[in-house]
Amino acid sequence: MTTPPPGPRRGALALLASTQLLLIMDTAIVNVALPSVGEDLGSGADGLSWVANAYLITFGGLLLLGGRVADLLGHRRVFLGGLGLLAVASAAGGLAPGADALVAARAAQGVGAALAAAAAFALLLLLFPDGPARHKALGAFAAMGGLGGVLGTVLGGVLTDLLGWRATFWLNVLLAAVLAALAVRVLAPRTGAAFRGGFDLTGALTATAGLGLVAYALIGGAGAGWLSARTLGAGGAGLALLLAFAAVETRAAAPLVPPSVLARPALRLANGLAALAQTTLFPMFFLVSLYLQSVLGYAPLGGGLGLLPLSLVVVAVAPQTGRIIFRIGLHRAMTLGFVLLCVGTLWLALALTPDGTFASTVLAPSLLLGAALPLVMVTTNVAATAEAAPEETGLASGLVNTGQQFGSVLGLAVLVAVAVATSRTGDTAGAGAAARAAAETAGFRAALLTGAAFAAVAALLSVRLHLPERAAAPEDRVPDPY
Repeated sequence: MTTPPPGPRRGALALLASTQLLLIMDTAIVNVALPSVGEDLGSGADGLSWVANAYLITFGGLLLLGGRVADLLGHRRVFLGGLGLLAVASAAGGLAPGADALVAARAAQGVGAALAAAAAFALLLLLFPDGPARHKALGAFAAMGGLGGVLGTVLGGVLTDLLGWRATFWLNVLLAAVLAALAVRVLAPRTGAAFRGGFDLTGALTATAGLGLVAYALIGGAGAGWLSARTLGAGGAGLALLLAFAAVETRAAAPLVPPSVLARPALRLANGLAALAQTTLFPMFFLVSLYLQSVLGYAPLGGGLGLLPLSLVVVAVAPQTGRIIFRIGLHRAMTLGFVLLCVGTLWLALALTPDGTFASTVLAPSLLLGAALPLVMVTTNVAATAEAAPEETGLASGLVNTGQQFGSVLGLAVLVAVAVATSRTGDTAGAGAAARAAAETAGFRAALLTGAAFAAVAALLSVRLHLPERAAAPEDRVPDPY
């Protein structure tokens, strides 16, 4: 594929980064609307949880398959198909007459999001060769992802208050349609053309079903209990299917994930670090928003706006990550990011008090976390994709996105379980609002301390990351498209 000139590449980057914003925003915007959904459709807490979880399970379970499908059918074609499915499923959600129909629509949204996300990331890798240009493009991706989480929280509150929860789904329809129309204009027909090769159907089925069942077990474990029959059954079946997938890949003529790819030590470690980053980051957004609302008494909109300073720092720092990588090297920049993530999360945990204010508890550590987020996201993405050949871009995209998605799911399940268990231990029945606030604060603190421990492990592991010299050299100056 011929690399397009700088002008078209800038337009393509804006389009692909906006897609990342939409997909991250979609997770947050619906979560804010869930209480209104329950009131309107008469759904209980269990039904509402699956309105969120159905999206996460199909999104996480299909990313790997989506990336490989994009390699084989064409990245632009799969990107447009994913956006189209996301728009149709969002419309179905906006028209859903009951909770069951809404859960089905959310599952279909996750399928569309998986296809669009894997293809979008693969297109970015194809358009921007490894080096400073790619680092800067990945910085824009990280900035839009950070902004998407806050915009989703804010817009979810505004739209639900003014127009009702169905408006959040119709916003998805509008944005997906706009992005698809722009993609037809911005992405050349041969952008991300298909590569020849067979398709490993058995591997695709075992990997997708295995990943989906593991996601189901991780999400359901926090609610149903980690040792419940449902959780253990789903988790065991998922792991068995993943083992079957590993066996299939060694014999398939055109494997979904060639064993030679997984044999790369740097790729395995980089994907593990990408997952660990999200294990700390994704739950942190959720826990901070809950703390601001349930302990400090903020309205849902105020809880979302409390994350705005963090997002502004992300937007400011993300475009500079390429320069940081160039100056100090990829693995040092990664270690720095994880150290900042650990320190920021630890600071946040220790700052929380039941009678504090936003300025005294959340503001300062959230600014440090805003600097850490793009560093860890960009460096892990660079490391996880640096060795990918053109015909492996979708596969590399699927692998790193799958790692990040499962890190998010695992982190949220584990940290929320820690918070709930700690708050129950510390709560005193009938002791009043002050005691409940103290117990909830203790739960949030314990969860964030657990997240800081994950970040510390990642910082130690990042020191061991050593890419092959060709892939690791940021000194290879690629002409900056900006």
